[in-house]
This record gives sequence, structure tokens and C-alpha cells, in this order.
Amino acid sequence: MDLFDYVREKNEEKESPLAARMRPKTLDQIVGQEHILAPGCLLHRAIEADQLSSLLFYGPPGTGKTTIAKVIANTTKAEFTQINATVSGKKDMEEVVEKAKNTKGMYGKKTILFIDEIHRFNKGQQDFLLPFVEDGTVILIGATTENPYFEVNPALISRSVIFELKPLTIENIKDLIMRALTEDRGLGAYGGVIDEDALEFLADQSGGDARRALNAIELGVLTTKPSEDGKIRITLDVAQECIQKRAVRYDKAGDNHYDTISAFIKSMRGSDPDAALYYLAKMLYAGESITFIARRIMICASEDVGMADPNALQVAVSASLAIERVGMPEAQIILAQAAVYVATAPKSNASYMGIAEAMETVKKTGNLQIPPYLQDAHYKNSASLGRGIGYQYAHDYPKHYVNQQYLPDELEGTKFFRPGTNGYEQRIREYMDWIQKKDPESDPES
Repeated sequence: MDLFDYVREKNEEKESPLAARMRPKTLDQIVGQEHILAPGCLLHRAIEADQLSSLLFYGPPGTGKTTIAKVIANTTKAEFTQINATVSGKKDMEEVVEKAKNTKGMYGKKTILFIDEIHRFNKGQQDFLLPFVEDGTVILIGATTENPYFEVNPALISRSVIFELKPLTIENIKDLIMRALTEDRGLGAYGGVIDEDALEFLADQSGGDARRALNAIELGVLTTKPSEDGKIRITLDVAQECIQKRAVRYDKAGDNHYDTISAFIKSMRGSDPDAALYYLAKMLYAGESITFIARRIMICASEDVGMADPNALQVAVSASLAIERVGMPEAQIILAQAAVYVATAPKSNASYMGIAEAMETVKKTGNLQIPPYLQDAHYKNSASLGRGIGYQYAHDYPKHYVNQQYLPDELEGTKFFRPGTNGYEQRIREYMDWIQKKDPESDPES
């Protein structure tokens, strides 16, 4: 590096965004991800020993995927090359591979290729890397915000160790913000201070994304005038402006959390889609877990809609699976669809009441004898014990129904499921009424 390159690099360091300046250079500077980076963990040992195999880092934005790669670049003796799949193509990879071959052949030195946003490469581009990863020409480190099992070729996955990065905790984010305000490489020269409620708000609203939190605090410090004591004070109002969110009263561990989810469920149960959407929006705005919301919709679909519209549970389950694949912000659309479906569906709690009554009956009556003809007869000599003898196979009879006792003798005639007249339960009711007539030749639709 000549003098001009050195000066240019130093100027870039000063002018880079705060998130780039605060990027850790060593393992002990990384905040969070203890489940994979704590001393003694596989990845920590591999980085320290400079004995890396191909890796895939998977996790939300701002959780440290590129940071870990940069730490590897600072510590490894191997040649480190980085490309971004959003702007690079096969030609760029060909140049990297050719250089890696020369480096390995002439100097016996390995090459680590870090590909950010690797899921942006198509199948052909990913396939190109396979033989060079296989023969050790390059050690691949890929970073992706998408589930690699969906977006990365199985052949690359089988040759890589996958590490999932989690969103940073509120305490992690608070630590980063305080470091940024006090360290020289950050904003230490500005003498910035932050109110406790503003710190809590920024840490919570960043959604586990370190970059988002650092961008917000940088904007706050650079645009806020010093107070009379010469300090730049970041208040809650400033924090709200910088992260473009208003503070919503929603303590995830407090009463308001439970009040809001209660109102959401009761709005769906009460067939008010507008209220359901409002409380859904309030939870999403405050950063509630989308998987938690999805679980509540599934429960409501079964408990409060039930057999009045059996499709409600299917919609809720599909939404739960879809949000895991899609993530935010699009997941809010999927949750909204499911919540509206459940809210506008005909309602019945017959299944809920039925299982509750059945559970109470079991609790009171204990282990009643199952009729012998219903017991398992799929073993030798079962007939000698009377098992299965006299069982009437429903499909052998007209309309696939035969009048037969299924409950224990002590409970004969007991009703647990009582279908109502809403939605599909009306058809169930008609069918069950037909069964009660014990006339298999009649038509339940008539």
C-alpha cells in the first residue's frame, strides 16, 4: 500500500457509516450469537485455529453474518476474497477460482471465498462452485437471509456447515448503542448521551437488527443540537423520529401484552374483522413475534370456529407455515388474511366444549372397559380372548353406516359433541339426525 492508498483508506474509515466503523475486527468484539461463538463452540474453535471448512451463515439482516466473515478475514492466513451475489456473476467467480488455483499451486495457500446474499445466485451459478468447493480450491462462506434449505443447492448444503444466526437481544442492541456513543471509532467525539427510555425504545424497535439501531443513533447524534451543557442528548422524541416509529405502549412481559392479544382473540371470536386487524397491527407495530400471533390464530380457528368452518384451521395452519418461509414485512399480509378469515367465519365451540366434557368424564370415571369387539385383533390368538369378535365393519353396510355401540357400556348414549346450526355444522347436524333414525336406506340429504 502506497501513501495515497493509506490516506484514502483512512478517509474512508472516517466517512463510512457508523455501522461499518463499529464492525468488530476480532471474535471478542462481537456482540450476541453466543450459541455459535462462545468459547468452546465449534465455530469459535475453527476460527481461532484457522481450520475452516465451507460455511453457510443464515439469519435476519443485521445479525452479524458479514461481521463474522470480516473477523475471519482479519484472522485467517488464507487468501480472503469477497463478492456480493446481487452485483456479481459467473465471470467474477471464474476470476476468483482462477486466482485461487494459482495461489494454491504457487504458494500452497488456501482461498476463502465469501459470497454475501448467496441466495441471489441462480442454480447454474451455484453449481459452478461445486467442483472447486469439492476439491478444496476455495473454501466457501455464504451468507443469506433466506432459509438455505429452500434457496441454496442441496449439493452445496451437503458440503457446508450451516450456522443459524438469531436476532440480537434487546440487551445486545443496548450494548452496541452505548459502545457507539462512547468509543472513538464511533461517535465518542460528539459527547452524545441517551435517555434510558430512548435507549430501551431503540433497542426494542430495531427488531434485533444491529445495523438499524446504529443507523438510527448516528442520525440522532448528527442531527441534534447540543444542549446547554454541550452534550447531544438523545431523547425518546428524537429516537422515534430517527427510527420512524412512534412508541406504542406494549410491554411484551406486562399486562398490555396480554390485554392486546386477548382483545385480538375476542375480536376474531366476536366476528369483528376490523378490530382484529387493528389489534394485529398494534402487535406487529410493537414488534410482537409473528409466530406467537400465528399460534393464537390457529387456536382460535379450532376453539371458536371449529366444525362450523373446518377450512379455518387449514387457513390458519397454512398461514403459520407461510410466515416462517416469507418473514416480515410480507408476513403481516398473510397474518391479516388468516385473522380476517377466522373473524368472518361462522362460529362454533362445539369441539372445544366436547373435548372439555370428555376430559372431565375421563377424569371422573377412570379407565372404563373398551367393548371387546373394538379392541385390537391384529395378533395371534386374539380371538381366544374375545378381541374383535362381533365387530361390524361400517363400509360393508349401506351408506357406510351400521348401528353399533362404540362407547363403554357405562357411557352408552352419552353426548359430547353437539353440533350447532352455523355453517358446516348444520350439515353435520342433519347427518347425525339421520344416523339417530337408524335407517340406513334413507338419504341424509333429503
